[in-house]
Amino acid sequence: MIVVGLGTVWILDGLEVTVVGNIASRLSEPGSGLTITDAQVTGMAAALYVAGACTGALVFGWLTDRYGRKKLFLITLGVYLAATALTAISFSAWWFFLFRFFTGFGIGGEYAAINSAIDELIPSRYRGRVDLVINGSFWLGAMGGSLLSVLMLNTSFFALNVGWRLTFALGVVLGLVILLVRRNVPESPRWMFIHGRAEGADELVAAAERRIEDETGRRLPEPDRAITIRTRKSTGFIEIARTVLRAYPRRAVLGLALFIGQAFLYNAITFGFGSILVRFFAVPSGDTGYYFVVIAFGNFLGPLLLSRLFDTVGRRPMISGTYILSGVLLFITAWMFGNGWLGAATMTACWCVVLFFASAGASSAYLTVSEVFPMETRALAIAFFYAVGTAAGGISGPLIFSELTRSGVVADTVLAFSIGAALMVAAGLVAAFLAVPAERRPLEDIAEPLSARAAAASAPGRAGG
Repeated sequence: MIVVGLGTVWILDGLEVTVVGNIASRLSEPGSGLTITDAQVTGMAAALYVAGACTGALVFGWLTDRYGRKKLFLITLGVYLAATALTAISFSAWWFFLFRFFTGFGIGGEYAAINSAIDELIPSRYRGRVDLVINGSFWLGAMGGSLLSVLMLNTSFFALNVGWRLTFALGVVLGLVILLVRRNVPESPRWMFIHGRAEGADELVAAAERRIEDETGRRLPEPDRAITIRTRKSTGFIEIARTVLRAYPRRAVLGLALFIGQAFLYNAITFGFGSILVRFFAVPSGDTGYYFVVIAFGNFLGPLLLSRLFDTVGRRPMISGTYILSGVLLFITAWMFGNGWLGAATMTACWCVVLFFASAGASSAYLTVSEVFPMETRALAIAFFYAVGTAAGGISGPLIFSELTRSGVVADTVLAFSIGAALMVAAGLVAAFLAVPAERRPLEDIAEPLSARAAAASAPGRAGG
């Protein structure tokens, strides 16, 4: 229930990003109902979506740490649903741009609320693989979005100005189904305990333990340690910034490197893939979805097949390895494309291999920043690194890469690929030195809660156990 209720939002995000990439050429055609260019869809609209996601991550990240995981992952999904519905009825370019921003605003809030909840509800032994697979489910949405766009852009079934609207409307329907499931997902017991709701937290944990014992017929082992904490209502921005930047500077550098690297690599490929296929390989705009299904499948297989190794082989070798390998493979792809050795099918195959490894690496970026900082800062830390890293690569990336790919010059597209590849390799090298060996360790061992420090420094009578 937790995995489905929380993880399925990535399917929505994948659906959103892919649909816009696939319909870019259709929206720019006369009769679409919008006066907009291909580059505006893959450039301006994509940048506004990412800007909204960064803003939403910061706003909702702070609210998540203050008011709880459950309240916020219901609110953020509601924002997404409303904005997507309003995108579907766009009548001009400014309206489309505005609600792409607010769609991203809701999705960005989801990243902070959901990743913090996942890590606080999943046992440490499986945290890496579950987190990676859930984040990798983005690409199931991408596959759905690609196939959906193929159907909806077929003018034999839907008019030129109708199909793309129905695509967004179906995203709303999927979101409503997820909302019904998510209502049953529990609040994080860790968050409840630190915020003075110890009885409710204990009831949640005890119920889960009883259920497992009933299903397995075995007693669960008793806890081998205890932490005394001091309850608090909220944690201020200044304390969070001081903790993240002063107490954990190496981890802060790691988080920024991982997010910037993956954002640039993905924007180098995904936001302009449709235009590249149409412009350089003469693929019809209505058929680009077929190619992206292959790419999306490779992206999902990466986290699915490699995720177990992040818990067994370890975080450092796997994070650095996936980043460096995917960057090197993209360099090779750029070189072959520049020499004219690739067609539409072989280019797609190369992207698929690159992103098999890059997808596992990118998912591990979210895992990393959600587990290496104290519990009280978790949601806002995720939001901060997502916002800063994605703003660097996700806002500037689409603007830069859309200009390079629309030029029709092979060398410009090679440059776009090379920029993404170089930053991905650089991030992998940072991870080789700074990644935290967090595999199979309780969150409180990786980063002691701020409340525990406060309790240790206070009089015994003022502490809550």
